[in-house]
Order: sequence, then C-alpha cells, then structure tokens
Amino acid sequence: MRLRAAALASAAALSVLGAAPAGADAAAPLPARMADTGGGSQLVTAEAARPDATRGTVTWWDLRGGRWVAAGSAPARFGAKGLVEGGARKQGTNTTPTGLYGLPYAFGIAQRPVGTGYPYRAVTPDSWWCQDNRSRSYNRWSQPRAADCRAAESEHLSAYDPQYAHALVIGFNYDRPVRGRGAGIFLHVNGRGATAGCVSVARDAMRRILRWAEPERRPHIAIGTTSGRTALTRY
Repeated sequence: MRLRAAALASAAALSVLGAAPAGADAAAPLPARMADTGGGSQLVTAEAARPDATRGTVTWWDLRGGRWVAAGSAPARFGAKGLVEGGARKQGTNTTPTGLYGLPYAFGIAQRPVGTGYPYRAVTPDSWWCQDNRSRSYNRWSQPRAADCRAAESEHLSAYDPQYAHALVIGFNYDRPVRGRGAGIFLHVNGRGATAGCVSVARDAMRRILRWAEPERRPHIAIGTTSGRTALTRY
C-alpha cells in the first residue's frame, strides 16, 4: 500500500508539473501529448521554454489520418513580462496568457493575403479595440469607437503598423469577458521587441498561417511552456 501511495503521489506531482503521463510516448508530436486540442483538425502551438521567457516558437499543425503533422513553424515573441496562467492574468501586466483558445477571426491593416480563407476584417481609421473596463464593448472590435469606450483605454488599430498588418484574434477572455483580466490578445506581426501580452511572429510567417488556417477545421491556439504549471501538455 505504501508503494502504491508513493506511485500515485509521484504521478500527481508529474501532472502538476506538466510532465507527460506514465506510458506516454515522449517522441509523439506535441499535440498528441496535450490534454486537449480544441476538437478541430488544425492547431497552433505557441511554446516558450519558461514562464519568464519573451521568445519561443509558434508551430502550426494538421491532423492527418489520426496523426498530428507540423505544417510550419517560426520564431515567436511573447509578453515583455513573460507568460502567466490565463485564468490568473491581470490587465496591463505585459504578460501573455497561457491556455487553449479559439481563433474567432483575422484582421489587418494590409489586404487579406491571397489564399486566405479565414474571415478577415479590414482595419480602417475608425477601427478600435476597446480595452476600457467600464465599456459595454470591452474586449471587442469597435467601429467607430463606442461612446462609452475611452480612447485612452483602447487601441487605435490603424496606429499599430507593422504589428497589425495581419493578425488573428485570440479568444482569451472573449466569450464572457471578465473585467480587469485583459483585452486585445492577438497573434500578430512582430514589432520592435517583446509584446504587451500578445504572441507575434515575422510578417511572412503570419501570412503563411493565414493561408493555412481553414475555419471549417476549427483551429485553436495553445499557449504555454515546455514544462511546469503552464506546460502546453496541461492544456
């Protein structure tokens, strides 16, 4: 009984730390080792080595014949203050929320890349993303800017070039927004350095992702670390 209890305790500890469960194939593709991939046949993973990292890798995957196959990858940037569990994140902390999220639609200052099948919204001078906790439009595209959404508490999308040349909305805090948790988390084009909480890749990689993504295959994005409490294998 003591040996069984020790084994159970060890397994629980590994689960907390994000290690692969006993018997799991460590050589299996990352999505095959995850607890959940969103139920679709496409997935984007954004992986950092540690919670305090500001760089990592974005990989996009296809489920083919029951096996996950990498369709492409690119160096990625994360929040200036690293990554934090999505459910515990606070707005304005410059942290990227970990977790598994939908990708509602794409947008951009630049034209939709040829071959893009994803819903794509064109940014105009009237396009804003409301981050005002007092607004009914919190964590939503607002065009024109809603009367109850203060400009100082929002992003004027057309002002963020090259970052928003092309972007995908990450469904963090999106379906049922919690005030103070954060708004405007996207997968977008690199700026000069780390992000304010988004995930970013080079412009060419962003265009490749947009051409690859197929809405009918229900792609999701999983953001996390290689191991630990925010390990991708926990999502």
